[in-house]
Amino acid sequence: MRVVVDTNVLISAALSSSSAPRQALDRVLHDGILLISDNCLEELAEKLHHPKLARYLDAAERDTLLRLIHRVAVRVVITEPVTACRDSKDDKFLELAVNGAAECLVTGDADLLVLHPFRGVQILSPRQFLDYPTQ
Repeated sequence: MRVVVDTNVLISAALSSSSAPRQALDRVLHDGILLISDNCLEELAEKLHHPKLARYLDAAERDTLLRLIHRVAVRVVITEPVTACRDSKDDKFLELAVNGAAECLVTGDADLLVLHPFRGVQILSPRQFLDYPTQ
């Protein structure tokens, strides 16, 4: 199963080892293929280095998450732009899902969740993804 996990879910997964976002990320890492694009990776790096986040994750934890994503995620080149989200900053996740032939996009963002399903991609919260059947 090819899966896109949005930036906020990735960060939430790093913040709490018992959270639904962490369980969802663990499921992707064990049972699926995590997809990433340059735009999504840039956003993750920017958010991880925001001073506000330093109160919750130290530099080593932030670097560990970035190294994990670099090591395990399949990099997708975006060739087909997508402009469908009411918050245009979230279009990058739809682009990644479409260009990467993802089955699911895992997000907590209402602007993305409202689009479920989108062009054959299941858009699910972390909790919904945990209940999503494995093919």
